[in-house]
Amino acid sequence: MRNLTRWQPASSPVDLQIIRHRENAGDAVSLNVGQILIAFGSHRAFQGNVAVVEDRAEYLTGITPEVLASRERQPVPFMVLVNPQIVEYSDDTVEFFEGCLSVAGFSALVKRSRRVAVEYLDERARPQRVEASGWFARILQHEIDHLRGSLYIDRMETRSFTSIENIGRHWKDLPVDAVRAALGLS
Repeated sequence: MRNLTRWQPASSPVDLQIIRHRENAGDAVSLNVGQILIAFGSHRAFQGNVAVVEDRAEYLTGITPEVLASRERQPVPFMVLVNPQIVEYSDDTVEFFEGCLSVAGFSALVKRSRRVAVEYLDERARPQRVEASGWFARILQHEIDHLRGSLYIDRMETRSFTSIENIGRHWKDLPVDAVRAALGLS
């Protein structure tokens, strides 16, 4: 893959209306498009990986303040990340149920770094760096895994894999330690 920082940004952003429309379907907070042709302006193009992220405030309604705090979850504005790379991981990890549109209707416990730093190009091909923690860090790791050909099921605690329906019935809003104990995963 090319080093994209050598490209000059165009004066207008990538047309992301289709991606943004798809992201707003359902309760997805992020999507990715691997290996697509990205055009910056009328004559600049390259092949790359794109992830879009947005965790809107309305997605958080109905989630108790205690659960939001335990997940370190707060709204994340719409972001476009072209060829994102995680350049720093924290040693501190957290584990929560995670799902994906690629494995719709299911979820499992996944352990991830609590904090990450990500370098990427934005929709105008400008180099950016974001330092994320909590749920935002989880979203970024999840999407960057996709771009590398990995799904959450490749990282999951296998015994915890279950349907969304069963999570609602048995595990909803329980602390992860209680879920692990009930599944015999202590």
